[in-house]
Order: sequence, then structure tokens, then C-alpha cells
Amino acid sequence: MGDLEIRPAVEDDVPVIVAMLADDPLGAQRESPDDLSPYLAALDRLNGDPNQHLVVGVRGGRVVGTLQLTIIPGLSRKGATRSIIEGVRVHADERGSGLGSRLIEWAVDQSRCEGCQLVQLTSDATRIDAHRFYERLGFTPSHVGFKLPL
Repeated sequence: MGDLEIRPAVEDDVPVIVAMLADDPLGAQRESPDDLSPYLAALDRLNGDPNQHLVVGVRGGRVVGTLQLTIIPGLSRKGATRSIIEGVRVHADERGSGLGSRLIEWAVDQSRCEGCQLVQLTSDATRIDAHRFYERLGFTPSHVGFKLPL
């Protein structure tokens, strides 16, 4: 695992990131790898916000994983800053290699560096394997999440 580099995502990474986002039953329903324009526009927005960190894991010159880390200052918890981990994906042929753990460890370490007091994430209720993975890393399923499509 020593040859893994975690770095900010760049425009050339977008096709691989989108392919990873689409490479599961849920992602296949909501992602559109054939039209990258909305993803490129989103990358521009992310790059313009210092509280957003879209990163990729690279091994042997190949993008093999990704996640987005968002830093959120707040008033609750005595003015605590928290982070949210989103869009964690590992390339199919890298699953089980420890790459996902390394990406999450990076996000937790980065959150500490950003002064966060709490790291949170959500996972679709159907992703039972992901829930076990996050619990092994010390995350607690403490809340019920809600969404409202707009």
C-alpha cells in the first residue's frame, strides 16, 4: 500500500471518477458517464471553494479511488467545525486491498488538520457491506438521515 498517492482531483481524473461513481447498482441509476459536462462544472465549483476537497487515490499512475471531504463551520456543539465524507469509491479491482481504509484515514487526518471536532458521513441504507466497513473504522451509526429531492 506504500505506493498510494492521495492528491487533489484534476480535470483529467473526472472520467475515471464518474466511472467509479457509476459502477454499482445505485450509481448506475444516477450517474451519466456519457456526458461529463455537469461533472466538469461541479469540479470547477469545488475547486473554487476552500472547504471542499475532492481527492483521488493513485497507484502506479492510475486513479483507483476517490472521495470528497467537505469542511463545515457551525454554531452547534459550541461552535464546532465538522467534516462530511461523501462519494467514497474504490475501483472494482482494488476492493478489499485496504485502499478504502487509507482514503478514510486521509479524510479523518485532514479533518483534524482543518480543526474539525467531528467527522460524519452517510451511507445508503442498502449498502450493508459499507456500513460494516465504516463501523470497523470506528464510525457509529448514530443518526437517521433524510433527503428531499429538489
